[in-house]
Amino acid sequence: MGTTLAQLAELVDGKVFGDPNRVITGANIIRDAVAGEITLMDKPDQAALLMEDCLASAVLVREQSDKLNIDGIVVANVHEAFGKTIRFFQPWEQTASVGIHRSAVVSLAAVIDPTATIGAGAVISDGVVIGKNSIIHSGVHIQAGCRIGDDVVIFPGVVLYDRTEIGDRCIVHANAVLGAYGFGYDSSSGKHILSAQLGNVVLEADVEIGAGAMIDRGTYGATLIGQGTKIDNSVQIGHNCRIGKHNLLCSQVGIAGSTTTGDYVVMAGQVGIRDHVHIGTGAMIGAKAGISSDIPEGQQTLGIPGGPAKTILSEHMAIKKLPEMRKTIKQLAKRIEQLEKEAEAIAEPAIRRAS
Repeated sequence: MGTTLAQLAELVDGKVFGDPNRVITGANIIRDAVAGEITLMDKPDQAALLMEDCLASAVLVREQSDKLNIDGIVVANVHEAFGKTIRFFQPWEQTASVGIHRSAVVSLAAVIDPTATIGAGAVISDGVVIGKNSIIHSGVHIQAGCRIGDDVVIFPGVVLYDRTEIGDRCIVHANAVLGAYGFGYDSSSGKHILSAQLGNVVLEADVEIGAGAMIDRGTYGATLIGQGTKIDNSVQIGHNCRIGKHNLLCSQVGIAGSTTTGDYVVMAGQVGIRDHVHIGTGAMIGAKAGISSDIPEGQQTLGIPGGPAKTILSEHMAIKKLPEMRKTIKQLAKRIEQLEKEAEAIAEPAIRRAS
């Protein structure tokens, strides 16, 4: 399937430079693009690579440059435009047809919109509600009372425990588990007794959950994931957490129970958050940081235990200088010892005369 550069420009809300009738047949990154494809340039220093080693026929850029001897489209956001372009040429593969596969097990008490798709081997339990145009891929297990909104995509192997709620346009990737029991126990008579597990998990609209991610149900109320939040693969979120809107949680983040976050929080890979803390709106936490106390709005945090980025970086710079400082201290100690001996040698005759 091909389209013209002018038609792509309309799709991505951009402005063509060069030949508007050039036919584009695909999209690819600079190092892999071939003739007929469009690529993207998000850094000025990529111009030489684009001109010398890339076979692409067109490029998406933020601004036109005399260095670029190639057709293209100027856009405000190259990554957003490139994403739209890729989806145009490579639309997501969906199940074969709307409707319920003959091997799916669907309760007569479930309510499924006629435009929804239920894949092979999926299990849909009593009281489940599935909205318009939603796609439930093969092998998904949805327990009783779950509610799934419109235009939701749930990939193979996902398990939704009872009463999980999924908002409109959410995406849940393969083998994620939403609504399992939280890790909460009461100790009594020398035994650990599982605490109440009466809550559920709620995803607001436009949330994306990565493959293998786990979100535990609340003790009494909901574990909540706010609108637009994106959660990477292998993330664990404990019971009673309330994650704000438009957060970004990278792979292997672990958040203990009853932690809350504001909006637009970013956690890099392998961040660990203890229970019952609050992460303020706009906070950014660096990879592998260990957080044991509240973080104020907008603060950048690094390290174990986590602290303000400027402080931690200053401490790390000081640590790097320790070998040099140790050497200097040894030299100063020797010099002081030498000066003390010289002072004693000078003072000794005077002491003798005085005596």
